[in-house]
Amino acid sequence: MKVKETDKQEVLFSKLVAYRRELHENPELSFKEFETTKRIRQWLKEEGITILDYPLEVGVIAEVSGAKPGPTIALRADIDALPIKEETNLPFASKNDGVMHACGHDFHTASILGSAILLQERKSELNGTVRIIFQPAEEVAQGAVAIDKAGVLEGVEAIFGMHNKPDLPVGTIGVREGSLMASVDRFEIDVIGVGGHAGIPNNSVDPIVAASQIVSALQTIVSRNISSFHNAVISVTRIQGGNTWNVIPEKVQLEGTVRTFQNEARELIPELMKRTSEGVASGFGAKADFRWYPYLPVVVNHAPFSQIMKETAEELGYTVVEASPSPAGEDFAFYQTKIPGFFVWMGVDGPQEWHHPAFMLKEEALPIAANYFADLSIKVLNQWK
Repeated sequence: MKVKETDKQEVLFSKLVAYRRELHENPELSFKEFETTKRIRQWLKEEGITILDYPLEVGVIAEVSGAKPGPTIALRADIDALPIKEETNLPFASKNDGVMHACGHDFHTASILGSAILLQERKSELNGTVRIIFQPAEEVAQGAVAIDKAGVLEGVEAIFGMHNKPDLPVGTIGVREGSLMASVDRFEIDVIGVGGHAGIPNNSVDPIVAASQIVSALQTIVSRNISSFHNAVISVTRIQGGNTWNVIPEKVQLEGTVRTFQNEARELIPELMKRTSEGVASGFGAKADFRWYPYLPVVVNHAPFSQIMKETAEELGYTVVEASPSPAGEDFAFYQTKIPGFFVWMGVDGPQEWHHPAFMLKEEALPIAANYFADLSIKVLNQWK
């Protein structure tokens, strides 16, 4: 693997490690990233990078404009942490008890800061403008919406981003056109019967029995109602009803999540779930109140960018692999409903998966990500048609 081993790159690496460790020590939850915002603004100012004024309480929008006119594209990094108590024993472990960068957003932020620094140094090569979005609140899937409402996407032609991938080695980038990360939605079902004495069930309508059958019946939606060429998961994750051993309750509540990789499946499933739950409940003489809460769309990578994503990595000497899809959600998907975008996996060779209290990554990946997105931005703008 060829990595640019110059004195400038060594300085950049040291700087990005310092950024990442300071962010890691001081994690903040979604929409509470006030000190994180101050730090990012300060680091950008130190590099002479333009900060744009948008109506955002947290998060930072910066911009690097090239010497030549052209379109505007965007790079995005998420900046929030998770409500997890850290168990890494790192010397720069979280100082904010119960809050941790357990998903590597500190890595994303530091890397894209590095891209901004590199782009600032190479402005003469830019045929257009790169808008750099340091987005809050990805973990609650509301940050991208807030960025859009603030007008940040106006005039932006395309957007690019990444997520660290612990199971990929440093220097490896996962690229996949089409669906990469699943849609994420939540549902609730109230199954309403008639309560009564557990020893005289014939005088009641037992919602526990009806709810049990609904749980089983919901699984047939994937196996019998969705195309075999689609991917979907329906998981009932909570069932709650009753409060004692000898009373049939009046109501049972089910709750869970649905994940899909195709928008067509996502559109079909809520009505199928409603029909199934109501039908099964009715068969037992009960009623079902079905509620659907849309959360995140599918991350769908814009196919025309696929080749340039691969070429950029290969020209830098990195390894390109076909990215494995993930059933996790990512609010980068929201941007892709507005403008074309592409999201990649960045190998960080970590021992644990995302959201684990011992999540760690190799910092050698910082300059790799920084160089990748800087070069990608220049190539995309130079080839824009």
